Amino acid sequence: MAKLSLTRTISLASAFRSFHSPLLMGIIHSATLLFTCSSYSSSSSRSTSKRAHKDASLRSKFYSASFRDVDDALASFNHIILMRPLPSIDKFGRFLSALVRIKQYHTVVSLFRKIELLGISHDVYSLNIFINCYCRLHNVDFAFSILGKFFKLGVKPDIVTFNTLINGLCKEGKINRGVELFNDVVARGFQPDINTYNVMINALCKCGKTNMAIGLVKGMVERGCEPDAVTYSTIIDKLCKDGLVAEGLDLFSQMRNKGVSPNVVTYTCLIHGLCNFGELNQALSLLDEMMVQNISPDVYTFSILIDNLFKEGMVSKVQDIFNMMVEWGIKPNVVTYCSLMNGYCLHNQVDEARKAFDLMVSRGFANVFSYNILINGYCKCKRIDEATEIFGQMSRKGLVPDSVTYNTLIKGMWQAGRSQTALELFKNMCNHGQQPDRITFKILLDGLYKQGPLDEALNNIQRELFTL
Repeated sequence: MAKLSLTRTISLASAFRSFHSPLLMGIIHSATLLFTCSSYSSSSSRSTSKRAHKDASLRSKFYSASFRDVDDALASFNHIILMRPLPSIDKFGRFLSALVRIKQYHTVVSLFRKIELLGISHDVYSLNIFINCYCRLHNVDFAFSILGKFFKLGVKPDIVTFNTLINGLCKEGKINRGVELFNDVVARGFQPDINTYNVMINALCKCGKTNMAIGLVKGMVERGCEPDAVTYSTIIDKLCKDGLVAEGLDLFSQMRNKGVSPNVVTYTCLIHGLCNFGELNQALSLLDEMMVQNISPDVYTFSILIDNLFKEGMVSKVQDIFNMMVEWGIKPNVVTYCSLMNGYCLHNQVDEARKAFDLMVSRGFANVFSYNILINGYCKCKRIDEATEIFGQMSRKGLVPDSVTYNTLIKGMWQAGRSQTALELFKNMCNHGQQPDRITFKILLDGLYKQGPLDEALNNIQRELFTL
């Protein structure tokens, strides 16, 4: 009975498996299919979400006009022009303006044409951007051709349009055309703003027409446009450079009497002028005045003072000025360090010059000019081995010695009695593609002449040149 029951149980189990197998397999297959579909759906959803996030990021970059670089900007632009409706011209203008800020003028010109092809009409803001780009690319005549688009589109140019064109003309040295356009703008009833006047005054000063610039200041006041610190500083700078420091100081007084506050540029121009005029104490008084007015001197202010203090032999005062510079948190630049080196070498303090030089090297500022200063300092002190060591450093730093470097070292060799080394250095100069100049040959002639008659000196030079 137990055996029969077991047999029946096995038989029933087999029958059950046989009966339910297709159904069971179907259930399993359905579950697998459901899982696969679910996975595919999940993957597709993630992909869609990722794409949507990327699209949103590109749109955000376009509308906020913030991007990492030009490639990033172009990606956002190419995405946005596929949208419908397209953004308005003011949004495109803001985007193009951001590209101008990173100096991508060619890119702006290219995108400007693409915007036109999309059928979007330009406004005065976008057209001004286009004119500005052509002016910055030194194609002011192309910039003038954009004026035709203004009339074609019925857009009225504004004072920014003319300011940009006047600036473009002046930067290309076409001052007379700039003056003509300025006069035409005034005749057409446009009111020039402070930027228009400052552009014109700067151009007139640069081409030596300082009196015309001063006359323009009077004219702007009559038209109700008050000069600012830039206006006065531009003219003061030119007066000082022309040696008219007293006139510069008079204009400085007028400026303050009219309630216009001088800035760091104004003071630096006057300090430079006074130093060149030998009025170093008055220049230092202006520096003190800056401190009282809480106007921070810049690196150029301090560099000018350091250079002139050395020239006047006021070496001890240099350290005071340098310490003041550090206290104000102003980092010395290559001009400052070269002024320090040159000054110390001038007063035979070449070890102090070397300290300044080493600081330059550590900060990546050192250039051929700074190496030349130190080589000259060592040569004057007859420390030729150290000068030669610095010369060798140049090649290791990837710097190419120029004619000044070679001339300085060749002269130092002659003065130290190392005539053969001087001639070898001359050969080295020629072999490295550095052309000897009149100074080089004068140094060689002077050196060789001391060793024998002039004819023999000339023959020696010819022989050295022949063996190259």
